[in-house]
Amino acid sequence: MERADYLHNFVEETDWYNDIVLTALLPDWAWQPLPRPIRAWLRNYIGGTLLYFVSGFLWCFYIYYLKRNVYVPKDAIPSNHAMLLQIKVAMKAMPWYCALPTLSEFMVESGWTRCYSSVSEVGWPLYIIYLVIYLVTCEFGIYWMHRELHDIKPLYKHLHATHHIYNKQNTLSPFAGLAFHPLDGILQAVPHVICLFLVPTHFMTHIALLFIEAVWTANIHDCIHGKIWPVMGAGYHTIHHTTYRHNYGHYTIWMDWMFGTLRDPEEDVNKVK
Repeated sequence: MERADYLHNFVEETDWYNDIVLTALLPDWAWQPLPRPIRAWLRNYIGGTLLYFVSGFLWCFYIYYLKRNVYVPKDAIPSNHAMLLQIKVAMKAMPWYCALPTLSEFMVESGWTRCYSSVSEVGWPLYIIYLVIYLVTCEFGIYWMHRELHDIKPLYKHLHATHHIYNKQNTLSPFAGLAFHPLDGILQAVPHVICLFLVPTHFMTHIALLFIEAVWTANIHDCIHGKIWPVMGAGYHTIHHTTYRHNYGHYTIWMDWMFGTLRDPEEDVNKVK
């Protein structure tokens, strides 16, 4: 297959994503005349915003109302005012967040990355191996990006401090998951894009992982310790928001364990006892 024909597979795939989101929600005249990158950005913005609100509202409804006092004590439930402020910060940043997947799509469609369009091109065993390498590389990159946002004082002061105003259980909620300074949120997602140049990556899986971030970050800000080893769940991340010096990892505890920044919520509970 000619290179141009192969790259067209990615174009057809992103056109399909446009059809799923834009055709369903907007009249054709509102988006089809737009330049291709603007269409991609618009689709990412609408999809990301819907995912943020749907996952946030459903999760808050479940843990704060349906299971009130089961997972979170009544005095630890964040106020509606606190959650509205988090939503406001996230919505200001969302247009900028969506620039990153738009850029990654452009680079993939231009043939600059190591993406492939179909699992059949490599087979399932290699797909799984590449996915594990991708996730480990992302975990390493996000750990160090997050840690440097704390260690480099100007970065913390001007970027990451926006997120760390939520530093107690009764100020954290699923809506805090995307409440970052726009550049902060982009920097912490950049390892996903860097991996496209290092690891053969299934394009649809890459896009899915970028949007799963919205669900994952909602989960780790709900203050509910899931106790699923080695997942870096909300119990670990709540400690990060209260000590500022521990648990920088994203999906797992391994990077914190390797680099000496792990603090286990179970050990904290035992100390209190």
